[in-house]
Amino acid sequence: MNLLGAFQVVIKEDELTIGVAVIGAGMAGKSHAAAYRVAPTLYESTLPDLRYVAIGDINAELGAATAKRYGYERAVTDWREIAADPSIDVVSVVIANSLHLEVVEGLLEAGKHVLCEKPLSDTLESAREMARLAREAGTVARIGLTYRRQPGLAAIKNWIEDGTLGRVLHFSGRYWCDYACSPQGPMSWRYSGPMGSGALADVGSHLTYLSEFLCGEMRAVSGGSFATAITERPLPLGAIVGHGLAAVSDTYEPVTNEDYASYTAQFADSIGTLEVSRVAAGYPNALDIEIFCENGAASFHQDTPSQIRLFLNDDEPGNNGYRTVNLGSDHPYLAGGLPMDVSGVGFGQNEGFTFQARAFLEEVAGIDEAESLPRNASFDEGVHNMEILAAVAESAAHGGKKVEL
Repeated sequence: MNLLGAFQVVIKEDELTIGVAVIGAGMAGKSHAAAYRVAPTLYESTLPDLRYVAIGDINAELGAATAKRYGYERAVTDWREIAADPSIDVVSVVIANSLHLEVVEGLLEAGKHVLCEKPLSDTLESAREMARLAREAGTVARIGLTYRRQPGLAAIKNWIEDGTLGRVLHFSGRYWCDYACSPQGPMSWRYSGPMGSGALADVGSHLTYLSEFLCGEMRAVSGGSFATAITERPLPLGAIVGHGLAAVSDTYEPVTNEDYASYTAQFADSIGTLEVSRVAAGYPNALDIEIFCENGAASFHQDTPSQIRLFLNDDEPGNNGYRTVNLGSDHPYLAGGLPMDVSGVGFGQNEGFTFQARAFLEEVAGIDEAESLPRNASFDEGVHNMEILAAVAESAAHGGKKVEL
C-alpha cells in the first residue's frame, strides 16, 4: 500500500515535506526529538524534507527549552494544538502511559501518523482499544520497541536464524536500574498503579519483547514474583522530569506498585528467566542478556553496547572460550548508517532511537519495505507485550502459578 496519499502533506516548491512533532519533553521525549533530527542523515538521502514543527508538554518552560535545543519551531502546552495543526503529519507520543489512549485517539482522528512509546497504555483494556483504532486508521500507527534496534542484539538474532548459533536452548535476561533506589526520590505517576505497573511495565516490557525477539513467541509464564522495597515516597514541591531527584515536601504517599519483578518464560522450544529492578543501586541502566544455543552462546551488555560476546562449540577445546566481537559495518544497522561505521568507534542507546525514527519515517513516506529498515512494531504487538505482563501479574498474585498465553 502506498501511504503517500493517506496523510496531509505540505507542498513547498513542488516538493513533498513531512511535518514532525513530539508530545512529551522529558528524557524519552528528548530522545525522539533528537532522533528525528538525525534520521535523515542515516544511509542514503531517500526521505522527503522534514519540518520540525512543535514540541508539546504541559510544562511550558520544559517544552520551550526542548524546542529550542532541537530546533523545533515552537512549543505548545496542549496536545490538541498539535492534532489540529494541518502542517504536522508525524507525531511521537512520549508521555505518561495513562494518557496514551486519549492522545493517540485524538491524533489518529486528526489524520496523524503516530509513534507511541512503550508500554502501549496503562491497562490492557485501553491498549486493546488503541490497537482497534490503529487498525481502522488510514495512517501509520506504531509502537517503539527501541532495543530491537540495538546492532548487537540484531546480530545475535541473525546468528540464531542463520545457524551460526542455531536453536535456542535457554535465555537469561536482567534489566537492573537504580533510578528509584533513593527513598527521597519524589512521588510520581511511575509509583502509582496496580502491581505489575512498576518496574515490570517500565523496564520489564523491554526485556519481555527482547526475549521473544530472540527466542520466538512466549507460550506461558510462571514463578511471577513482585517486591516493593520503598513503600512510600515524598511528594515533590514542583515539577519533576524523568527519573531525576527534586525538592520534596514532608508529605508522603504510598507506593502501590513493584520495585522488583521476576518470572520464568516458556517458549516453544526453550525456557528463560527474566528479572528487573528499579532499585538496584549502582546500576543506572544495566540490560544484560545471555542466550545459550545448540551451537554456542552469546551475550549482550548495555554498558558496552558496541561489543557482544560470542562462544562457538566447534572451536578447538584447548583454546575455546568466549570472544569479544567489536560491532561495525559487518553488523546490522551500522554499515552506512553512522558517520563512522567502523568497529571500535562505539555507539549506544541513543542511536536506537534514530534507527527507530528513520524506519518510521520511511514507512510514512511510502518507501518500499525491501529498501527500508525493518518496520516498527504494530499496536497489536504492543497489546501482546502487555498481555504477557498481565500474565506475570496474575502469576504473582497466585503464588507463582503457571499462566498460559
